[in-house]
Amino acid sequence: MGAGHDHGHTHGATGTAAAAHRGTLRIALSITLTVMVVEIVGGVLADSLALVADAAHMATDALGLGMALLAIHFANRPPRGNRTFGYARAEILAALANCLLLLGVGGYVLYEAIQRFLAPAGTDGGLMIVFGLIGLVANSVSLALLMRGQKESLNVRGAFLEVAADALGSLAVMISAAVILLTGWQAADPIASLAIGLLIVPRTVKLLRETLDVLLEAAPKNVDMEEVRAHILALDGVDDVHDLHAWTITSGLPVLSAHVVVSSDVLSAIGHEKLLHELQGCLGHHFDVEHCTFQLEPGGHAEHEARLCH
Repeated sequence: MGAGHDHGHTHGATGTAAAAHRGTLRIALSITLTVMVVEIVGGVLADSLALVADAAHMATDALGLGMALLAIHFANRPPRGNRTFGYARAEILAALANCLLLLGVGGYVLYEAIQRFLAPAGTDGGLMIVFGLIGLVANSVSLALLMRGQKESLNVRGAFLEVAADALGSLAVMISAAVILLTGWQAADPIASLAIGLLIVPRTVKLLRETLDVLLEAAPKNVDMEEVRAHILALDGVDDVHDLHAWTITSGLPVLSAHVVVSSDVLSAIGHEKLLHELQGCLGHHFDVEHCTFQLEPGGHAEHEARLCH
């Protein structure tokens, strides 16, 4: 008969990976909302599509940051009833929503830039530089605040990429403004808008791919499943391993489960508890997996399970 065992660390005290950065997300949200309003005013005054486009992206960032904070709130609610992992996956859903919003904004900016090429407008380069500089400084502050968290959480990384695209967008605004001031070439404004749109899309696609990997329960990118299998099989007394699965609940919370076939004589000699400790120690030493669940079973048990399932 099989023996199940779970090993892991509680998240009740520390929360998900993004929870530790709740304060910086709030500050970044405040900065983003402020700069959004400033750039809307600047875009209208300077008749600059690039500034308006950057402000629209700022609005999306503000919504994304707000969703990220809301997701952290739900993700750290304790498990109850049928939600055995609580609301941890809410962070990943927020990251997915951010991706879809970013793709929408990127497409809109590209479309409006093409329209501006067809119908040029008189843009005030001086005002563009002033408001672009305000946006660049503010976004740089937000990037510094989110730098650490984006390495630990997909949710925070989504916010970081949004702000990074905004900072580059502000830089593009300033460059186009300088071109307009020096040469009078009004096409520089929609070109900057195209640059902003093209900055948004590739990074968003990368984040979307990572987010979908979590939702599709792919193995964590830092866990080589063949290597995990080899480590388990290398333990004394282990004859085989099957039903080996590893996936990610949310950022910073990878889990693994496996059925481990053990020879009866070895299991009788060392006992279930010692072998489970050896399995935990093996994986804990070589792989960053938060929760591991093992079922120990004698040879032939898998065939017995298969017959029961059919």
